[in-house]
Amino acid sequence: MAETLPPLQVSRWLNVDTSLHLGMLRGRVVLIHAFQMLCPGCVLHGLPQTQRIARELADTPLSVIGLHTVFEHHAIMGPEALAVFLAEHRYAFPVGIDAPGPPGDPLPRTLRAWGLEGTPTTLLIDARGRLRHRHFGVEEDLMLGVRLGYLLQEAEAGRSP
Repeated sequence: MAETLPPLQVSRWLNVDTSLHLGMLRGRVVLIHAFQMLCPGCVLHGLPQTQRIARELADTPLSVIGLHTVFEHHAIMGPEALAVFLAEHRYAFPVGIDAPGPPGDPLPRTLRAWGLEGTPTTLLIDARGRLRHRHFGVEEDLMLGVRLGYLLQEAEAGRSP
């Protein structure tokens, strides 16, 4: 798998001063964690894992981004509730709020454009901007660490297949 993803379609960013787009992160490995704040797998495993990775690999060419992609319980998981959730749990990595779909479509725009199956989903993008890994569901720390290590080694050596 080495495809280029369509652009992020984000209505608002939290934990960052400027809007992010994938092109500005070229040259870095990017981990995107797609989540919903009421998703048990996200709350119990994915978000804590993502925070640990952001903290432990802060001195590497890795950018960690959360994508809050709401496809159910829309009224409850609004931007204000998400901001409180992130602050209460001390999640400090940038989080984009996936733009809502067109009227009548419960699926947000990035989730649909990227063909995501749901949450949690982990995506790894190499330093050349290509999607190299996509995992729906809870991903084991060791396997994700191996994948990240490989992509970071490629980035630091200035090579990607």
